Amino acid sequence: MPKKHTLKIRDKQITSKRLVSAVGSLLAKKGFKGIGVNAVAREAGVDKVLIYRYFGGLPGLIAAFGKEGDFWPSALEMAGGDLQKFSQLPLEKRLSEFASNFIRALRKRPLTQAIMAWEMIETNELTEDLERVREQSVMEFFQMFFIKDQARIDLQAVVMLIGAAISYLVIRSNNIDLFGGMEIGADQGWKRIEQAIAAISSSLVKTI
Repeated sequence: MPKKHTLKIRDKQITSKRLVSAVGSLLAKKGFKGIGVNAVAREAGVDKVLIYRYFGGLPGLIAAFGKEGDFWPSALEMAGGDLQKFSQLPLEKRLSEFASNFIRALRKRPLTQAIMAWEMIETNELTEDLERVREQSVMEFFQMFFIKDQARIDLQAVVMLIGAAISYLVIRSNNIDLFGGMEIGADQGWKRIEQAIAAISSSLVKTI
């Protein structure tokens, strides 16, 4: 490959990463209202025309942030770092491990928590783009690891309820320390939640 062409590819990759990082930086500082083509270009220190050239516009860049900007945990992260090992676990163990891994993944992503909180009170094209990325990721994970057990029980509803409960409690933990007497602002509270989900998962599987 010619050296000049190689440099162009590398420059594009570097600039693309700067633009994706700029989206995260602006969201952290100003929320969705601070996101615009001009603002992102300024934050990244590049010409705004590159947003259209590399991503087709702001929605494409937002989607790239959702996929590449560590916005949402990957399947590998939610599986605990080993996809094959996770797939071979018994159903109740898959459910409890998914819950524990999801809790850890969300708790270490304050920006993701903030974005999810904003989505509850403000919806626009940008929030919808990130919601689509998140929904696609969740459904791909479900198809990979739980679809084979779907005939035994409505696992889609079960996984959704676990994910929804975790998401809500993680978001609320930014504003309150106690929820129903549980210390959601502390590690010991989350340990109890993990243990409770494991117990529920075990009891659920025994009924089918």
